[in-house]
Amino acid sequence: MAADWSWAHRAWEKWAVKHIGPSGKPVQAAMLLNYDPSGPSRLLPTIAEQERTQLTAIDLQALLAFAKRGNLQTEFFSLGPNQYLVTSIHENWFCARCVNSTRSGGEGVIVMQIGAYLLVSMYDGSLASASQAMVSADQFAMQFNRRTR
Repeated sequence: MAADWSWAHRAWEKWAVKHIGPSGKPVQAAMLLNYDPSGPSRLLPTIAEQERTQLTAIDLQALLAFAKRGNLQTEFFSLGPNQYLVTSIHENWFCARCVNSTRSGGEGVIVMQIGAYLLVSMYDGSLASASQAMVSADQFAMQFNRRTR
């Protein structure tokens, strides 16, 4: 377990430096969460890594409950003060747009399950920004999965 955590930390650090930051980087903020969908819902999520966001485990309960219920197409979910609507669903990830954004270009989030983790990547902007953020999240998944295969 310690070796897995050590690997996840190194992979995160390497990825975060290149992909997370202010304007000019594809991801504005991101989190890596320990995620066990079969675990009891009363347990708070563990934030393994976090960059450029100040969300707490309590802030993430709604997201994890939403993911666990699996009603991705019929419900909104909250992440901190923002509400999101899922716009695209794939095998191990989904995209959502913020419905109460105050930013003129909008904002969104990509949630990707990678092994026992959820990668939550937040971006500002529309379609082009979402595409860049997805490529970035996919690069983390490929880097992370090299070790676990």
